[in-house]
Parts: sequence; C-alpha cells; structure tokens
Amino acid sequence: MQRHGDSPFSLVPVVSNAVSNIICSLCFGQRFDYTNREFKKLLDLMSRGLEICLNSQLLLVNMCPWFYYLPFGPFKELRRIQNDITVFLKQIIRDHQDSLDAQSPQDFIDMYLLHVEEERQRNSSSSFSEDYLFYIIGDLFVAGTDTTTNSLLWCLLYMCLYPDVQEKVHAEIKRVIGPTRAPSLTDKAQMPYTEATIMEVQRLTVVVPLAIPHMTSEKTVLQGYTIPKGTVILPNLWAVHRDPAIWENPDEFHPSRFLDDQGQLLKTEAFIPFGIGKRVCMGEQLAKMELFLMFVSLLQSFAFALPKDAEEPLLTGRFGLTSAPHPFNVVVSKR
Repeated sequence: MQRHGDSPFSLVPVVSNAVSNIICSLCFGQRFDYTNREFKKLLDLMSRGLEICLNSQLLLVNMCPWFYYLPFGPFKELRRIQNDITVFLKQIIRDHQDSLDAQSPQDFIDMYLLHVEEERQRNSSSSFSEDYLFYIIGDLFVAGTDTTTNSLLWCLLYMCLYPDVQEKVHAEIKRVIGPTRAPSLTDKAQMPYTEATIMEVQRLTVVVPLAIPHMTSEKTVLQGYTIPKGTVILPNLWAVHRDPAIWENPDEFHPSRFLDDQGQLLKTEAFIPFGIGKRVCMGEQLAKMELFLMFVSLLQSFAFALPKDAEEPLLTGRFGLTSAPHPFNVVVSKR
C-alpha cells in the first residue's frame, strides 16, 4: 500500500487498482502498474459509466432503445465511454490472437480462443465466437471491478465506524492465521466472525440494489400475479435485505445476526447479495474469494480509522448501477 504517513487519504484508487488487476491477471494474463495512465483512465471511465447508468433520462432507454443514440447529454457520454472501453478490450483480444500458442495457453482469453477454434471444426453453428468473448470479458472486467471494489470499500468504512467489530475481526485473524502468514481460503471455515462481518456489510449496503434487469422468457404467474412474456424484471435486493419481517432491527449493523449460539455461521435464505436461481451472478465465487482474502489481508496488517474531527460519512450510498460509498478518507496505521 502506498505510504501516506499519518495523513488521511482516500482508499478508492489503491483498492480499485488492486481488484481490477485480479480480473486482468485471470482474463488478460497481465497486471497493470498503478501508475499506468491508460489503466487509470479506463478505471475512471468504468466508474463514471456505472454512475450515470441510472440517470433518470437513461432509464428511458429501457422503453425506447433509440434514445441511446441521441447526440447529447448522458446518452452521448455513455456512448463515448462504451466506445473507449470497447477499443481497449478488443485490442487485448487481437493481441492474444496474434500471440496465441495452442500448446501453452496463458489465461482465460487464450483458453476461450482455443475453444472457439475447436467448436468451429466440430460445429459451424456454435455460439462461441470472438464477439461473445468480448461481451464476457467486458462483464468480468467492468462489473467485476466495480462491485468488488465497492464491497471492500464499504467493509473498511464500517470497520472505521465500528472499531469494536474491527478489533474482534483482527483478534480472529491473529488467532487463526497469525501476524505474518498470508491468509488462504482454507482459513475461511475457521473464521465465522470475519465472514459474518462481511455478510452483514453486504446485507446493509447491497452493492447492486436492483440487481441486473432480467426479462421473462415466457408468461409466468407468481403469487397470483400474471407477468407477461417479455416483461423487464428488476429484483429489489435492497428491500429483501432490509425487510423487518425477515431481519430484526434491519437498519442496524450486527454481524452476530449471522452467528448461532455457538458462534458458528448461520446460512440465511433471504441473504442474496448476488441474486438467486439460474441467473445468479456468474462472478459470485470469484467475488467472495477476492473480498475475503483482501479484507483479511488488510486487517491483518493495518488498523483503519476515520480522521479526528471528521464528519461521520453518509451511509446512504451513491447510486448508479451500483451503490458506492460517498467519498471518505481514512487514517491507516501499521498493526
């Protein structure tokens, strides 16, 4: 982590860069230096694009798709952002096509390109294609960076606001992992309080509050309501996670609600931050791994606090396609 001494600073750049580089390593087979100007520009474009996606004017695109092509305002800005990101990702795909070694694939793109060729030889009507590859890595890169970044930022903000919880998490880390060994996913089963803390932050903040728009593929009847084929569905995950009929004192932060009397983790069906069913978020497992390992690694080495005399941050979130914390600075000290 960049050194800031005792000066308060924003966690956003370092967290966003770290999370995005995990996706880059898996998909592209490379990491980008945090000072890389093109990489920083790309992250800024993604953040801005997601922020304006729930602009009240842009919502009209769902009803009138041609609005997307209007030559002004947020419509024009979103097209420019999409074009810049498209150029970046398609160039990476072209570079992989030029350097592809069938005997030594290096990353997801290499594996996919090899599978495309196999499918072409066996079945010319296969849905596997370079165009579809672009959409997949776009989903992984854009959605995977922003959602996990905001989840981790929310976790660290809540640790600043609830230092007693932060100390309990640190005590569990110290007991299970110790001060020097790098955490691994095998530690997760022995750290129920840490996992419960992450889950409680996810419940309260719901980084994707309205999930992703879905569409009914056939006429459906749900609890007496008829939903016609082709209806756009927006699942309100925020309402599920704040429902007082399900959660006791739903607006309060209590990690212990996810623990039983023996301190072991409780699984709750109503906890669905990644959605549910066949269309559950495809990056759920990756996001869970990233969030646990990065959160534990940071709290193993550092203590987080808000600056003295700082105003208490708003917890309402900044709503775009995702819900991000309002800007906040922290003071980080070595444990």
